Amino acid sequence: MKEYFPMVQKVKYEGKNSKNPFAFKYYDADRIIDGKPMKDHLKFAMSWWHTLCAGGADPFGTTTMDRTYGGLTDPMEIARAKVDAGFEFMTKLGIEYFCFHDADIAPEGATFAETKKNFWEIVDYIETKMKETGIKLLWGTANCFNNPRYMHGAGTSCNAHSFAYAASQIKNAIEATVKLGGKGYVFWGGREGYETLLNTDMALELDNMARLMHMAVDYGRSIGFDGDFYIEPKPKEPTKHQYDFDSATVLGFLRKYGLDKDFKLNIEANHATLAGHTFEHELTVARINGAFGSIDANSGDPNLGWDTDQFPTDVKTAALCMLEVIRAGGFTNGGLNFDAKVRRGSFTFEDIVYAYISGMDTFALGLIKAYEIIEDGRIDEFVKQRYSSYTKGIGKDIVDGKASLESLEEYILKNDNEQMQSGRQEYLETILNNILFS
Repeated sequence: MKEYFPMVQKVKYEGKNSKNPFAFKYYDADRIIDGKPMKDHLKFAMSWWHTLCAGGADPFGTTTMDRTYGGLTDPMEIARAKVDAGFEFMTKLGIEYFCFHDADIAPEGATFAETKKNFWEIVDYIETKMKETGIKLLWGTANCFNNPRYMHGAGTSCNAHSFAYAASQIKNAIEATVKLGGKGYVFWGGREGYETLLNTDMALELDNMARLMHMAVDYGRSIGFDGDFYIEPKPKEPTKHQYDFDSATVLGFLRKYGLDKDFKLNIEANHATLAGHTFEHELTVARINGAFGSIDANSGDPNLGWDTDQFPTDVKTAALCMLEVIRAGGFTNGGLNFDAKVRRGSFTFEDIVYAYISGMDTFALGLIKAYEIIEDGRIDEFVKQRYSSYTKGIGKDIVDGKASLESLEEYILKNDNEQMQSGRQEYLETILNNILFS
């Protein structure tokens, strides 16, 4: 069988002093941390779309990367080659999961029937590779944003035909997710939003999106899907006002429409940036609301105003991310999917290997440092002491629901000279840097 990544045989852990570009410096898959292997804490997944399909095109230039897999021209042959290349890649890097959109794995046909036939042919081929390698599906989804039929949205489209087409894609993608043993199914509202209210019935669009999600839940459960449905928040791009702006907005939507029992959140770092939040903020909002699910691990460029989907290399961000994952009890059905692509000028297959090694090492070191933050204890103890007034006296009455406006006024009349305490942000940031770089 053709080898697509001949430059590397098996990427192994060699430690932080290794100069081997095809070795992990921090990701030691079997290292036990807090009772389980590092690989189970992180649950790395390959993104089918960026890794095997992205050609480096941007709004100002055509593709720079050859993704014909040796000059193939038949779309189905290319699709099968992607499967071969993907499983070779995951095996060599020790990645145990992957994620896909339906349009990533198989080409669209002239009719929906032909598209469906192509899709299931490749799903069957993927299943054989999964059995051979033991690699698993993390989550699946449908691409309901790329085709011109979705120019006005999919679940929120003004056109009922587009809605029905999206529903048909979603039905098949859920079936494939179940067949391949995936424990997650994602809704990313790429075009579920609007440009102007002059032509938009927002109430109907949101109601219809909820109707589609209820249909998906009902159908998924009816065919044995026992995993999590996810919504992936993103504030803008490609539409100006996207309905899934951030974690808080999504939670409001889920609760309004009674979807919160089946849906959790798939948080992406770059989308948090676009929403004006930090990655850890979005994760915290999901966690404290019982909606933490999975993560798209990437980063954005703060000097650029769009979704750059870069491979993560910031250890501080990764550490704060993994701290939230630990506080959430770790991943259950979710994991760390590298929804990231190599830069336009990094056009060789070798560059994909470098990128994944970098991203996996970044999150491995982030995991290590997150546990060091916990073991150090100073930050957690500071936060505990900062809120200690709620553990006794009038503060405990507030927490226990025993206080009233009258009792609080009575307390203030007797205690009108309370001194505030410093938040000590600079002190805490010094502790964090000390742990990260020691």
